[in-house]
Amino acid sequence: MNCNQFNSIKLEEVLVSLGHHPTKQNEKEAWYLNPFSTETQASFKLNKRNNVWYLHSEGIGGNNIDFMKKYLNASIKEVLAWAEQQNFSSFQHQSNSNPKQEALANHYTIIEVKDIQHPALLEYLKSRKVENQTIYLKEIHYQINDKCYFGIGFKNDSGGYEIRNKYSKICLGKKDISTIKNGEESLRIFEGFFDFLSFKNIEDDLQKKPSDYIILNSVSMITKIKNLIQNYQKVELYFDNDNAGNRAVEMIKNIGENIEDCRILYKNHKDLNEFLMSWEMRKRDTGREYEDLNKINTRKLGR
Repeated sequence: MNCNQFNSIKLEEVLVSLGHHPTKQNEKEAWYLNPFSTETQASFKLNKRNNVWYLHSEGIGGNNIDFMKKYLNASIKEVLAWAEQQNFSSFQHQSNSNPKQEALANHYTIIEVKDIQHPALLEYLKSRKVENQTIYLKEIHYQINDKCYFGIGFKNDSGGYEIRNKYSKICLGKKDISTIKNGEESLRIFEGFFDFLSFKNIEDDLQKKPSDYIILNSVSMITKIKNLIQNYQKVELYFDNDNAGNRAVEMIKNIGENIEDCRILYKNHKDLNEFLMSWEMRKRDTGREYEDLNKINTRKLGR
């Protein structure tokens, strides 16, 4: 997907995918609460006919690319990579779409699914300090455009796979969340599966009781979990420490009660995996166990 193609997608659809709905609208325009921060009076205006937006409270506006650059705090390349993983109907119906590009993105063949054995993948997991969590992963060999690849696969609820290795980050099949149910009344939500695997490595140290888990695989999947969250008595959030993570936390907190932002545990790190890697490195360098994680968690949360 290029910039022109993404900008031709209806911004209404993009906003809905991110969990934002108009407070009022007509045939020409729609008004939304500020998607970038909290407010009580709608100041975000969408011109439906021209597919452009303007945020009156900040005096800024633009097209879809401009919106997602600010929303994700990302580069154009990162915005287009995010857009590739979505399933916008208004893009699928475009008559000027590039068949070769769509074939590259959507036409693939999974050749083999097996337990992780390849040394390169095991080494990659080791570098991320989650090599002991392979029970949740598979080694996926696949083919795209007559070329063969392999990577670490994390399955989602639609049967697709999040694929990771040292050089690539893609999704094979339909983008979706991944749920792990243990019949518990509490739920923990993670942005990506490496954060989930990292948490499993420190779960006992934090003296956390078992729970159910949801891995979003993309913050754009938040809209899919609204009804699920309401089934739990307690929800813990482990998102990235960035603007997208901040907005995701705000969106989920608006859905229900008893929702806790747990990022204070790793407030000086980009995400939970980076925190784990730093913690493991300190243990290695000092030759002793770092300060008990549960004490850190208790102190930071003021308990």
